[in-house]
Amino acid sequence: MKTKLQSLLAVAALALIPAAHAADGHVHVKKVAGPNGGLVITAVEPHCELLVTPERKLKITFLGDDGKPAALKEQSLTGTGGDRSKPTKFTFTRVGESLVSAQVLPAGDSIPLILQIKTSPDAKPVSKRIALNLGHCPGCNLAEYACTCDAHQH
Repeated sequence: MKTKLQSLLAVAALALIPAAHAADGHVHVKKVAGPNGGLVITAVEPHCELLVTPERKLKITFLGDDGKPAALKEQSLTGTGGDRSKPTKFTFTRVGESLVSAQVLPAGDSIPLILQIKTSPDAKPVSKRIALNLGHCPGCNLAEYACTCDAHQH
């Protein structure tokens, strides 16, 4: 009888662990890179990927539900980044199925960036602040801004 009671208490205690974990209000989701190795921005629907090209231009590709590049529709965006005293204003034009900035990023490997993304002409813009770290992560072999390593999860 004592063994059955101990087993029952152990099972009850184990059953409470997931509830206690969920009660902390934090959801930890594994971060994934976009199909081109960039940062996936989930603040808008459909999600989009931010990639810095070798020419230091910003490339935005909208993604389908499968996480793969989707056809560009009526989405648009603008951005501001760099030094607060002399920020760079970014405008984007369609290149294939992506939006690419006409301007290049300012010098440096750590650039604050604010994007204003509109998913349709009449939609309210969604602002996304990004600390764009262009350094290389040796763990996942991506740029730091798109890093997927567990050690870099916050």
